[in-house]
Amino acid sequence: MQVEIYGTSWCVSCQQSKKLCDVKGIVYTYTDVDDTASLRQLEERLGCKVKAVPQIFVDGEHIPGGFTGLQQVLNSSIRTI
Repeated sequence: MQVEIYGTSWCVSCQQSKKLCDVKGIVYTYTDVDDTASLRQLEERLGCKVKAVPQIFVDGEHIPGGFTGLQQVLNSSIRTI
């Protein structure tokens, strides 16, 4: 499972998303979108302006709902293993 988290250092849900992956032993990449170039790259990928963080992708697919969406995906993945 490949998890990509786009967030900011000041966002609590972003930090929770990273911690959730750490606790579950899931390797993830994190991109700080406080950097303008990274934000532009994310907006191009989504095809719209980013209004909230975290923005999360699992296996290349955008997961709506941020931290809550990630929790749901990880919980359903664990049940199916």
